[in-house]
Amino acid sequence: MTIVTQPRGRTRAGDRPGATRLARLRRVVRWWPALLLAVLLTAPYSALPLPVLLEGPIGSPGNLQLLALCLVFGALATGYDLLLGRTGLLSFGHALYFAAGTYVTDIVMLEAGLPFAVSALLGLLAGTALSVVLGAVGLRVGGIAFSMVTLAFAQAASILVQRDPGGVTGGEEGRAAPAGGLPDALVGIQHTAGLYWIALTYLVVVLVVVQWAVRSPLGRVWEGIKENERRVEVLGLRPYGFKLAAFVLAGTLAALGGIVYLLLTGGATPQTTTSDFTLSLLVMVVLGGSGTRWGPMIGGILYTWADHRLGDLAGSDTVTSLPAVVRAPLSQPLFLLGALFVAAIYLLPGGVVRLPARLRTARAASGREAAVTV
Repeated sequence: MTIVTQPRGRTRAGDRPGATRLARLRRVVRWWPALLLAVLLTAPYSALPLPVLLEGPIGSPGNLQLLALCLVFGALATGYDLLLGRTGLLSFGHALYFAAGTYVTDIVMLEAGLPFAVSALLGLLAGTALSVVLGAVGLRVGGIAFSMVTLAFAQAASILVQRDPGGVTGGEEGRAAPAGGLPDALVGIQHTAGLYWIALTYLVVVLVVVQWAVRSPLGRVWEGIKENERRVEVLGLRPYGFKLAAFVLAGTLAALGGIVYLLLTGGATPQTTTSDFTLSLLVMVVLGGSGTRWGPMIGGILYTWADHRLGDLAGSDTVTSLPAVVRAPLSQPLFLLGALFVAAIYLLPGGVVRLPARLRTARAASGREAAVTV
C-alpha cells in the first residue's frame, strides 16, 4: 500500500484561511455591479450627507438632478466608446445624434402638439436615421478624414440650430419643453426622483446593449477592425458594413440619451450640438479608460460631477480670498477641469478603471524585490 504525504510545511490552498477569505472576497467583488445598482435605486430615499462630494443629503432634489446627469453622461460615454474604444473610429460629431433626440422630440411637441411618447419615438427614429445617412457617407473614408467629415457635419448642424430657421430651434436661447406635453409625473421638483430613475434605467439599458454587442460575433469583428482592418478584409469580410452597424448603434443610443436629457433639463439647448460637446465625451472616455467595460461610464460620471462641483469651488469664499495671482486661474472652472484631466492622464495612464490592476502590479513587484533582498 502506498501512502502519499504532503511535503512538510505545505498545506492545500483550500486549507489556508487566507486563501478561503480571498476566495470569498472575489465572490463578493464579482457581484459589485448588482450591489451598486441596489444602492443607486435607493438613493432618492437616502438622507445621508456626502461632504465635499455633494451638498446636503443624497436624496435632495438638487443632488438627485446632478446624479441623474452623471448617469446620463456615463451612459452616453459608454455608447460613444463603441466607436472609439471598440471599433477604432474617432468621431467628432457624436453630439449631433444626441441633439437630434433632444431637438426633434421638443420641436414635435411644440409645433405638432403630439404627446411626449409619440414625440420621443420620432426623436429616436430621427437620431437613428441621421446616423444611418451620415454614417453611410462618412465611413466611405477612414482615419483622420473620417474624423474631419464627422466634424463638418456636426458644425453644419450647430450653425443651422443657432440660425433658428423658421423659429423652430430657438437659436442661441434654445427652446423649453412644453409642460403640458410632458407626463405630469415628470414635471416639477417633487418628481425629481422619477427623473433620476429614468436616467438610471437609461444607463442600465446602454450597459446591457453595449455588453451584448461587444460579446456577439459582431463585436469580435469590431475588435478585428480596430486591430487590423486589412486583415479583416483578407478574411473575406467587408469592414464598411460592420463599422456602419457600430456607428448606427452608437447614434441610436445617443439619441435616446438626448430624450432623457430633455426630461432632466426641461428643454433643448444649442450647446448640445457643438463639437465641444463631443470633445467632452472624448475626454470622458479617455479619463475612464477606453475600450473597457466600465471605464467610459466611470469617466462620464467623474467628468460630469467635476464639471458641476468645480464651478462651485471656483466661486467659493476660499478661492476669492486668495491673492490675485492665484485667484485668477482658480476662479475659472475650465482651468480646474483641464488641470485635473492632465493630472489624471499623467498619473493614471490607461484610465481610472485600470488603477486597481496597476496597484496590484506595483504591490507584486515590491513583494518580489523584498523577497530578493531577504
